[in-house]
Amino acid sequence: MGSKVFVGNLNFSTTDESLRSAFEAEGFTVEDAVVISDRETGRSRGFGFVTFASDDEANQAIEKINGQNIDGREVRVDSAKERQDRRRGGSW
Repeated sequence: MGSKVFVGNLNFSTTDESLRSAFEAEGFTVEDAVVISDRETGRSRGFGFVTFASDDEANQAIEKINGQNIDGREVRVDSAKERQDRRRGGSW
C-alpha cells in the first residue's frame, strides 16, 4: 500500500487527471489521484488525495508542492490522516 497525501485549496475545476499531472510534472510517480466531490451535486469539494508508492516520495512531494500553484490556486499539501468515524456514540 502506498503513502497518501492530502491536497487542499484546489480549484473547483481541478480534475483527477490534472491533479495527477501536476505531481507527475514535478517528477513524482503517482499511483492514484482523486479529487473529492460532493455526493449530491457532483461538484468538487476543493480537496483531494494523491497516493505514492513510498513514504519517502510522499514526504518529498509535501516539501516540493506545498504552497505551489495548481490550476491557479496555491495548494496545501500535507500527510493524509486516517479518517475517523463521525458517528461516534451511535447517534444519528
